[in-house]
Amino acid sequence: MKKRVFSGTRATGRLHLGNYLGAVKGYIALQNNPEYECVYMAVDVHTITTPFDHQTLRGATREIIVDYLAAGLDSEKAIITKQSLVPEHTELAFIFSSVLSIARMQHLPTFKDKVRQHPDNVTLALLNYPALMAADILVYKAEKVPCGIDQEPHLEITREVARKMNELYGTDFPQVTRFVTESASVPSLLGEGKMSKSVEGSSIGLTDDLATIKKRLAGAPTDSGKGEKVPTEGGVANLLKFVELFEGVHRRKEYEAQYVGSGIRYGDLKQELAEAIDKELMPIREKRKELEGNPEYVDRVIKEGAEKARVIAGATVKEVKEKMGLG
Repeated sequence: MKKRVFSGTRATGRLHLGNYLGAVKGYIALQNNPEYECVYMAVDVHTITTPFDHQTLRGATREIIVDYLAAGLDSEKAIITKQSLVPEHTELAFIFSSVLSIARMQHLPTFKDKVRQHPDNVTLALLNYPALMAADILVYKAEKVPCGIDQEPHLEITREVARKMNELYGTDFPQVTRFVTESASVPSLLGEGKMSKSVEGSSIGLTDDLATIKKRLAGAPTDSGKGEKVPTEGGVANLLKFVELFEGVHRRKEYEAQYVGSGIRYGDLKQELAEAIDKELMPIREKRKELEGNPEYVDRVIKEGAEKARVIAGATVKEVKEKMGLG
């Protein structure tokens, strides 16, 4: 029997290189592996747990799906849709909230972080975010979630919910585990942290052309290009990481030798790197252009994906309600 996998992307902006190398390439490998049945979503309901623009949300959600398809996800091999079209997610999340305490939710580090970021928007939806995430996963009885270590506290909540539901009502929810696909942690262009959609100047978009890529790399911080020791953090270290990701370890080592020797000419490095990134992104840009010219196909992928998802999710919710004495 195939193992089911669930993963989703918040609809807060177009995908960038960090999303592609850190997540989507792994999703593609999983969809092509016959051992797994994959469900991938633009999780637009999660987006409304923090301040958002209701006038652009629908479009932003669709852009995530188009980016998924342009990057190589295949609706013939995976279920691809948006969260709001599968109302079983929110129904199960409410049911799960009956076995979770407010105190438990308030102590989550991710909740505390969001409270600091949005002190004027501390809503019940934000508090309930982990219950919705648990529902996203368990409504498909998914066993695996490809995600970063930062999501581990939420996965622990998911496991707690599964245990409590199984103990109280005799359900058979699995103990979900995080696993890491073959992926890369992509640094910010600004020299600190990971590439992020929400930090201006931090990222390179999947559809950026060569001129835009050059412009974005031009803003990456550097130094004199020469020193006794190759930097291990900051702008130069991040640039060398990009060289490794797009030009290989051998080319990175050549630049490191230059740094402690004759010196690096960053203008040449950034030009060469921009061309390497452009080469990787060109097929994605071309596929996206094709998809933008065929909106009916994208609509069909989303609609059919939701229908397939609801078959699985509906059976789970029906089972849970029967065992709880509801309905």
